[in-house]
Amino acid sequence: MNQYIGLDISLKDTAISIRQDGKRIWRGKCPSDPRLLADMIRKHAPHARRVVFETGPLSTWFYHALTAAGMPAICIEARHAQKVLNETLNKTDANDADGLAQLAEAGFYKTVRVKAFDSMLTRTLVGARNQLLSISIQISNQIRGLMKTFGLIVPKGTGRVFDGHVKALLDGNDDLARIILPLLDAWRDIRKRAAELDRQLLAMARQSQAVKRLMTIPGIGAITAVSYVAAIEDPDHFRTSRSVGAWLGLTTRRYQSGEVDYDGHISCRGDNHLRALLYEAATVLLTRTSVRTECRLKIWGLKLRERLGFKRAAVAVARKLAVIMHSMLKTEEVFNASAGATA
Repeated sequence: MNQYIGLDISLKDTAISIRQDGKRIWRGKCPSDPRLLADMIRKHAPHARRVVFETGPLSTWFYHALTAAGMPAICIEARHAQKVLNETLNKTDANDADGLAQLAEAGFYKTVRVKAFDSMLTRTLVGARNQLLSISIQISNQIRGLMKTFGLIVPKGTGRVFDGHVKALLDGNDDLARIILPLLDAWRDIRKRAAELDRQLLAMARQSQAVKRLMTIPGIGAITAVSYVAAIEDPDHFRTSRSVGAWLGLTTRRYQSGEVDYDGHISCRGDNHLRALLYEAATVLLTRTSVRTECRLKIWGLKLRERLGFKRAAVAVARKLAVIMHSMLKTEEVFNASAGATA
């Protein structure tokens, strides 16, 4: 009597397919609202065993809402499911829902861990801050480019220094000032909003013992530590600390077929933003940390740089950082400089 449900979710409607004993017993559509979907599933599949849908923009909301409604919701890897769904002759939402229901019945899928809303809120805060900083850089570059056309070269500098240079160069040039000053006002306001989000991030870092513990590592700041804790959530999600490096796409890909066997570049799977932050932290550790913060991890990375070059060494150190940070979350210990390269 077990019934298996596949959901193909879109912003407006969700296609539903229900299978039982190897046959489709019902399919239809419903507005993309988890409460309405839960009622529809209870009506047509009272003995639901699995409710499967792919990762996507609405997957976090749907997973938590359906789980709270008592549905056995399962979020699966979209790239894995897509390889199976592409085998259908006609690409429709209904056929995709049928394919997902078949995967649910066969158990041939990769389950994805869906983050809690608190973790997603942290990631949203970090993402919003990064977006504002990116916009402020674009506007400042636009101001520099526009003024350069008229022979006004803005000297190097950020913040108030940049503001002062622009105003000084515009003094006496009223026609150009009427164009540039609104951009400068927007740039100033965006930086102010970004600073407000910075303060929220720092307050969040001060309240978390796990974040403060990770910040004892040279090169790891508040943003990297907060982003790492939000991504990992519970260190018990990983059986070993070494698997975190692969989860973040910091391990090499391998291709083997017959007599061909070689390793490629890193897989770049997982969280792109966190991977970039760890690479940046590794760069800081290798180039900007002082003698006072020397550690075995830095010594190991510098030796690696001599053999493989800086970029490969930084990637290797970033992977080590991911492993060490997971171990610190699990053991609740601060960074040990003398054991930093043993992970």
